[in-house]
Amino acid sequence: MSISQSRQTFVKPALPFSWTIQGGLLPGEMILIQGMVPSDADRFQVDLTCGSSVHPRADVIFHLNPRVSKGHVVCNSLQGGQWGREEILQRMPFARGAAFELLLLALHDRFKVAVNGAHLLDYKHRLPLDHVDTLAVSGKVKVDVAAVLPQAAAAPSSDAERSRSSGDVASSRMLVMSADPRGGFQGELAGGLGAGSSVVIRGRADQAAERFAVNLRVGDGDDIALHLNPRFKQHAIVLNSFLSGSWGAEERRTDVFPFGPGLYFEMIIRCEADSFRVAVNGVHQLDYKCRVRDLAGVTRLHVTGDLTLMDARLM
Repeated sequence: MSISQSRQTFVKPALPFSWTIQGGLLPGEMILIQGMVPSDADRFQVDLTCGSSVHPRADVIFHLNPRVSKGHVVCNSLQGGQWGREEILQRMPFARGAAFELLLLALHDRFKVAVNGAHLLDYKHRLPLDHVDTLAVSGKVKVDVAAVLPQAAAAPSSDAERSRSSGDVASSRMLVMSADPRGGFQGELAGGLGAGSSVVIRGRADQAAERFAVNLRVGDGDDIALHLNPRFKQHAIVLNSFLSGSWGAEERRTDVFPFGPGLYFEMIIRCEADSFRVAVNGVHQLDYKCRVRDLAGVTRLHVTGDLTLMDARLM
């Protein structure tokens, strides 16, 4: 499920802001926030609260407070006007002047927090989750988009995606993407692909996007094992391979299209022995039968077209 199918989405809000989460926050749902930390930032905070009262102040079920200037993250809860014991993580995943993606996953007994695809912390509930009905953000931060993703979007669709959503990203490796002479960006898939490996791509489609492409290339030549090409005007995803100097038979999917102009996406391409399995925003979308035998020979990722590439990982 894409952000276009989220039950609430807010784009470029003025800060500080406070929004009612319609129907509250349910177990399995996620809060997604994409933004940027200004170069002069000292701290900012994200609060999940019970109402938006200021006097008296509403209970804060979860207070997430990155203190950028001090290099640590503080978590806490406020009940009856009194703060509880601070939980301090001596790490700082947010960088001044850099974009970020923050995910808050609500579970029955805790919140799980991830930043830029890497698990950051767990925070056990001190107040009931069903009291959450408001999202508030304030401090030195810019928010591009915030969304409440329902359970269908938050629920992973495969064992690999379940591992990612639980924060098990120890085996992932960020790819260094550089400008490609043919346009777009390319990165090296060191050691090639294999059954069970995954390529994870995060980006945002341009507001006037017409198409973009993700190519898994073979070696240093022109062969493409997988060409995945979302076409926005046609509302179609085109799949193909370019081998031995020519394109093969085109496969076109019009029954699924989880992308939208100006919207964030996370794509996971999982390699099986005989196919590529593609999921977008945690939901399986399609399979493409491999047309190359040697997956280990697929050593380059090429991304081009009408999108902003945020990051890419090999898992």
